Amino acid sequence: MARKPKKQHNPFIRFTSIALQMGLTIWLGSVLGNWLDNIYGNSNQFYFKIITLITVFIAMYSVIKQVVKITNDQNSKNE
Repeated sequence: MARKPKKQHNPFIRFTSIALQMGLTIWLGSVLGNWLDNIYGNSNQFYFKIITLITVFIAMYSVIKQVVKITNDQNSKNE
């Protein structure tokens, strides 16, 4: 019995969702950092800066990983 190939999403939709995921991750990190600064009374926004920077790196790592996966999927499909 032959397997039905997976339906591939439009690359535009996939990359748009990646951008939204990246923006949401960074925004949530900034909200968390701001909340922690308010809880601990930091006037120099230490937690905001650190957590936002960490979430930027996490989001970039996630984007790179997903783009490499998409590229590998397309390369294997073309072979």
